[in-house]
Amino acid sequence: MSAAGVRESYDVAVIGAGPAGLAAAAVAARAGLSTVLFDEQASAGGQIYRAITETPVTDNAVLGASYWRGERLVEAFRTSGAQYVPGATVWSLTKEREIGVSFAGGSVLTKAKRVIICTGALERPFPIPGWTLPGVMTAGAAQILLKAGGLLPSGRTVLAGCGPLLWLLAWQYLNAGVKLSGVLDTTPAANRSRALSHFVPFFFSSYFRDGSKLVREVKRQVRVIRGITSLRALGESRVKAVAYRTGTSTETRMAVDHLFLHQGVAPNVNLAMSVGIEHRWNDEQLCWVPVLDAYGNSAVDGIAIAGDGAGIAGAEAAEWRGQLAALAAVRALGRSVAASEDARAQRELARCLHGRAFLDVLFRPARIFRQPAGDTIVCRCEETTAREILDTVALGCPGPNQMKIFLRCGMGPCQGRLCGLTVTELIAQARGVSPQQVGYYRLRPPVKPITVGELAALPKTDVAVYAVTRM
Repeated sequence: MSAAGVRESYDVAVIGAGPAGLAAAAVAARAGLSTVLFDEQASAGGQIYRAITETPVTDNAVLGASYWRGERLVEAFRTSGAQYVPGATVWSLTKEREIGVSFAGGSVLTKAKRVIICTGALERPFPIPGWTLPGVMTAGAAQILLKAGGLLPSGRTVLAGCGPLLWLLAWQYLNAGVKLSGVLDTTPAANRSRALSHFVPFFFSSYFRDGSKLVREVKRQVRVIRGITSLRALGESRVKAVAYRTGTSTETRMAVDHLFLHQGVAPNVNLAMSVGIEHRWNDEQLCWVPVLDAYGNSAVDGIAIAGDGAGIAGAEAAEWRGQLAALAAVRALGRSVAASEDARAQRELARCLHGRAFLDVLFRPARIFRQPAGDTIVCRCEETTAREILDTVALGCPGPNQMKIFLRCGMGPCQGRLCGLTVTELIAQARGVSPQQVGYYRLRPPVKPITVGELAALPKTDVAVYAVTRM
C-alpha cells in the first residue's frame, strides 16, 4: 500500500494487530465505523499469534492449540471491512488524536475520532553478566524465530528464568524435536508459599488446565534445576557456558551454545506515555500500568488502551479487552450496542482474569535478577552499567530523566524499552523510595526510530504542523 491509501481521517484507528487490536478493529468496522488498523508486522497476529497466516510450522501440535486460536480472530478481522496497513510504524500520537505513521519508505499524518492503542507487552529486562553476548537472547525472540521462520536452535540449548512463556517455549521446542540441555528455574522458593492463598481460583481457571500439563511434560523430558539464585553467561566472542548457583552452593558451569532468558513481560508503555496517559507503578506485576476505566478509556479524550498494554493478563483477556474498548468507541460515536454483547464481553474478561493473581505472585522475578550490580550492562544501547547508575544516584541524581544528562541512559534506539524498568528499580532501591516516586523516562515522539527521509516525505504542510505543535 502507498501513502495515498491512508485517508485523512477515520472514525476509529487501532494501533497493533495482536488479539486486542484484531478484536477491536473487527467490532468497530462491523458497527459501520470507518476503521483502520496499523500493524508494525508484515502480517496480522501480534506477538502471541505471530505469522499465523504464513508460518512455515505446519504441524499444529508443535505450537499448540492456544496459538492456532488466532486463526479465528484473523479471519473475523479480514471479513469485517476494516482497512489493514501492515509494515506500519506509528511514531507519534497527539492528544488531538493525530497519528504519525511511517510505511513503504514514507510517512503520513492521519486523524481519528477514537484511537485504541493495542501495542501489547514487551519482555521484562533480564540483565545478567554476559546477557549481551551472541548466542544469548530472550525466549520471546527465540519464539519469534520459531513461529515466523520455523528456525530451531542446534547444539546445547538452555532456557533460564521464570514465567509461563519460558515453559511454553520449552514445550514447543520439545514438540519440534529439539533436545534441551536444561531449564534453570529462577522462581524464588518463597513465591510458592505466598501464591498458595490464590490457588483455589487458579485451580478452577483455564490457566491451570492449559499450563499444568505443559509443565509436567517439560519436567518429564528435561532436567529442571530449581532455586537458581545466581546466573552468568560466559564467553568472549559468543556464549560458551552458563554459570549458576542454587541457594548458597558453589557455582556450577554448564556448556551451552544457546541461552534463552525470560522473567515475564510488562506493558509496552512508550506510545501511551508519550501522549500523556497517566501510568502508575503496579507492585504485583512490577511494571507501569495505565490508569483506565472498565472499557480501557484513559483520561485523554478519545484514546483507549486494550490488551496487555492495559496490564498483563494474556491473549484471551486481550481479545475481550479489545472488544470492550471498541464497544465503548461505537457508543461514543453514536451507534447502538446490544446490552447482551457488552455483558458477554465483561463476563468473558472476568473469566479470563480468574486465577491470574496466582501467576503474578508465583512468577514474581527475584530482586537480584531485576536489580543487577557491578559491571553488568543495564542500558544496552549506551552500554551503561549498574555501577555507573548507582554512582550517579550517589551524586544526587533523583530519577531516570536526570540520568539521561549524566549517562545518556535510555536515549538509544530502543528508547528505554530494554532498560527502563531496571533503571527505575535501581534508583528507587538506592534512594530508599518507591518506583512510583522515582518515575519513568519522559517519552516524546517519535517513539520509534524513523529516518529523516521518512519524515521529509510528509507533505510540507504536515511537516510544518508537526514541528509547530511540538515546540
